[in-house]
Amino acid sequence: MSVLVVLVDRMEDLPIPPEGLRVVRTRDYLTQPITFGDETVRIVNLSRDLVYLGQGYYASLLAEARGHRVIPSAAAILSLKERGRAWTGMRAVERVLLRALSRIKETPEASFSIDAYFGRTADPRYERVAREAFDRFRAPILRVQIRRDPEWGFYVKAIRPRTIDELHAAEQPTFAAALEAYTRRAWRAPKGTSKRVRYTLAVLHDPKEALPPSDPKALATLERVGAQMGVSVELIQPKDYSRLAEFDALFIRMTTALDNPTYRFARKAEDEGMPVLDDPTSILRCTNKVFLAETLIARKIPAPKTLVLDARSLKRATEELSFPIVLKIPDGSFSRGVTKADNLDELKRKSRELFADSDLILAQEFMPTDFDWRVGVLDGKPLFVSQYTMAPKHWQIYNHGATGRAKHGGFRTFAVEDTPKQVLDVAVAATRLMGTGLYGVDLKQNDRGVFVVEVNDNPNIDAGVEDKVLKDALYRTLLESFVRRIEAG
Repeated sequence: MSVLVVLVDRMEDLPIPPEGLRVVRTRDYLTQPITFGDETVRIVNLSRDLVYLGQGYYASLLAEARGHRVIPSAAAILSLKERGRAWTGMRAVERVLLRALSRIKETPEASFSIDAYFGRTADPRYERVAREAFDRFRAPILRVQIRRDPEWGFYVKAIRPRTIDELHAAEQPTFAAALEAYTRRAWRAPKGTSKRVRYTLAVLHDPKEALPPSDPKALATLERVGAQMGVSVELIQPKDYSRLAEFDALFIRMTTALDNPTYRFARKAEDEGMPVLDDPTSILRCTNKVFLAETLIARKIPAPKTLVLDARSLKRATEELSFPIVLKIPDGSFSRGVTKADNLDELKRKSRELFADSDLILAQEFMPTDFDWRVGVLDGKPLFVSQYTMAPKHWQIYNHGATGRAKHGGFRTFAVEDTPKQVLDVAVAATRLMGTGLYGVDLKQNDRGVFVVEVNDNPNIDAGVEDKVLKDALYRTLLESFVRRIEAG
């Protein structure tokens, strides 16, 4: 289980620490060998001297050298001193502040301050401001100084760290509750777990998503298998962005896109040095079919013939492809933004509809098959293999229809060793172009060979479908990959 350590200059700075925390003097941590065994060590640095080259700064720097997770990090301490980085963070906090003030009936008449303790504050009206400040600067105690200009209105004048000795008696209960909540929420083992918890894995999901990458039963299995392996799996939602740095790794189980929270979470995890599946580079590459099409052509990986078109080059489609022609927007998912033109009139009409949303579209050779292969690849190796049949009376796996309710075909899951070698080889070759994460490769097979249709960065893993052959072993393999990534980092 994780060792939870709080560094203080004087033991009386934290006379009644939350249960499960070990309190160590900053000087002792710096100068004396303290043994934690092979446990994961997490440190809250509450030193009074959080300035560059001060004891608190050296404690955070030394913690990182020892492989301990620490807040604030040495980089976070410096970021509050660097004008450029501090200015950027202050403007982000200011935007949240102005939104908060717009919802308050009686706004303050003068300048004021907001004190944030691990992203919490005593005034619930400014809870989002406190969370944003904590997320931007990652210091346990922060003061957001807000000025009211007669002409320009409210703005953030400064954000500075405070130390535990600066807290007034009235602030102590709020601080204590915030410290207890921060350490309990992400750093303790779930109740009833007997296995020693080595690491914590955040799983980003949206319970309201219509077609999520994993269903609730699959997520529950991941959590159960994780508990057996000493990995605490916790489901988080987009609202938990400020908590992300409390975990060891992130698994994204929402449909990824560059303009939704998934990419922001992936970037944040990468910035924090956390393993994340899938990483922002993979999301960037896989969510854009233009990149995929050009990359497959450049690397000579077999794929249906594909043209990248703008509104002025539509004629190329009729010159180089035969009807019917498949039309796609670059960033569609689950068969959305994909249509088929059976003749020239349909090509013109449907392309106009797609160009309304994107400057570029793809025109692709129509390759009819009864099913698509889906090969799940993790760390460059096949993990699962399924065949997805087309939706009833439709040419795609998903038929969204006029009502907006998606219908889909059936499936058949194979053992990797029972899958044609050519299917596996082409799938793995395609994922090498994207990265080393978790991918789902869609392929078509006919008498001409095997062709890559798409490479998805967060493939479906649903209970009774993709895990039908491996069952718990699939989730164990996933978690083992996270453990290797955490320990390598």
